Amino acid sequence: MAAAQSQTFHWQFKSPPQAIWPLLADTVRFNEAAGLPRYDVSETLQDDGTVLFEGAMKRGPLTVTWREIPTNWVTGRWFEHRREFRNGPLRDMTARLVLTAEDGGRACHADYTLTATPANLLGRLILKAGFFSSTAKTFATLAVDADRFAGDASPQPFSFRAPTPSPQTRRHVSELVARIEAGPHGHGLARRLADHLLTAQEADLIHLRPLALARDWQVEERAVIELCLEAVRAGLLIMRWDLLCPRCRVPKAAVEALDGLPQGAHCDTCNIDYGRDFSRNVELSFAPAPAVRPLGAGEHCLFGPMSTPHVWVQRTLAAGQSLTEACDLPPGRYVLRTLEAGPEFEMALEDGAALPEVVLGEDSVSADVAGRPGQVILRNGAARPLTAIVEERRWVRDALTADRVTAIQAFRDLFSDQVLRPGDEVSVARIALLFTDLRRSTDLYGRIGDAAAYHLVRDHFAFIGAIVRRHNGAVVKTIGDAVMAAFAAPADAVAAGLAVQREVAAFNAGEQEPVAIKLGVHEGPCIAVTLNGRLDYFGTTVNMAARLQGKSEGGDLVLSAVVSEDHGVTPLLDGLDCINETTNLKGFDVPVAFRRIRL
Repeated sequence: MAAAQSQTFHWQFKSPPQAIWPLLADTVRFNEAAGLPRYDVSETLQDDGTVLFEGAMKRGPLTVTWREIPTNWVTGRWFEHRREFRNGPLRDMTARLVLTAEDGGRACHADYTLTATPANLLGRLILKAGFFSSTAKTFATLAVDADRFAGDASPQPFSFRAPTPSPQTRRHVSELVARIEAGPHGHGLARRLADHLLTAQEADLIHLRPLALARDWQVEERAVIELCLEAVRAGLLIMRWDLLCPRCRVPKAAVEALDGLPQGAHCDTCNIDYGRDFSRNVELSFAPAPAVRPLGAGEHCLFGPMSTPHVWVQRTLAAGQSLTEACDLPPGRYVLRTLEAGPEFEMALEDGAALPEVVLGEDSVSADVAGRPGQVILRNGAARPLTAIVEERRWVRDALTADRVTAIQAFRDLFSDQVLRPGDEVSVARIALLFTDLRRSTDLYGRIGDAAAYHLVRDHFAFIGAIVRRHNGAVVKTIGDAVMAAFAAPADAVAAGLAVQREVAAFNAGEQEPVAIKLGVHEGPCIAVTLNGRLDYFGTTVNMAARLQGKSEGGDLVLSAVVSEDHGVTPLLDGLDCINETTNLKGFDVPVAFRRIRL
């Protein structure tokens, strides 16, 4: 059997490890920029509950197949990726990156080691003929790119040449840009979006996320969300609803419309079945329309640290093995589990505290005695290899979850047909609801007449709707003279309520027939349903918000206790006249505490 051959490449960086790691550990982007070909992936459940990952790539007349070994890594420090080939010129290949801080953490260097074992004469010839030297040259260029990007000297992580669009495509895209900007949702960003679609790496376009674009462009999130929605209507983008796995956070089911959203999905990678929740794992993502830029099929890398950035440590241990890894975990909530299907252990890590030893059993994950700050201790007590995972209990940073996008007015205006199947219902872990009503509207009709009152009510709806939209919300429906609006964040609902009362007060200053609006806000879980052809909400949270509006006197704002105590709401109430009250509400067994805000 031929011996393994290896070579280590050394790269020096002027930037700190925390700036370089997200670039080198983003193996999908790195491999695409390096020009490595895509490959197909299959996942097969084994009898012992593990999952076999296999890759396949056609090279000339031969289809090379291999086993993908789950990547090991410690965030910010090192990763190791290995393939074991079934056929072809190589028996195996391993890539290992080690990142080391220098100059007090202000700079760093990387050691990237490639190891390969030839399987036959062709493999020996490939390795001898410059495999390592050509790889070293390509990867060294990308390392320079990464350092320039981390130091703000380059606008993109890696040098990349996108396919050149035809003149017809360029004209088509320009026409779409003009169409988008002619509407109310372009915000002067349509050309920038189009250029991004034509020039970016495919890694940025397969799951295009408006929140990530907003952060990179340093513009308001709602503006980019509205831009992407309008771009779908125009034909520049396509959109899809992704049902994300709660463990690996990767979409395992995707549909074009809400009425096709499945009740749940199965993740082959994690070997679990899971359900859906608008607030937790239903995401709206985008991609270029095929006529604008078709994307390739297959994977540039199946496993990679930045594919699951919430995972800080992923490490395979042999049966009975124990090891210690240096790792600086920030404070927060963590989940200790295995890559294989099984139980998990959740815990909170305080600032400066040490993570307890992570103990893996045959059917258990537990935390033993505390270790030391700056390290992670792992122990496999099972009789088989297991892969330990230490992950933050936070959701995908830039996921535009369904609870948020369905509470944006532009979505309801542009995609009123995006509703659930009749009789279907989806959980929403958290939504803020604002109910409004005109005080004594019956008296108003009697005083000024039906026609004048009708126009006043219509103007009032437009007035409320404009304020709701400005504060990142959406009008769900009107009921008589009342409005029901939804917001993803309680602070936006309260800010909208305060704006309503302040602007009504300014309006009344010059009117002979002043109006008074009653407002109530509550937030909590509910279910999303389709009622009367529109996406609506149902449940106790909805009833509570409506009942609290009934306690408003007009000119004030009534907030439930949970809303008034929200960390985003409390700063909005500073300096305002706030009165704590308790009342009995119809349909609720115990007295309800609320806060009345007078302006």
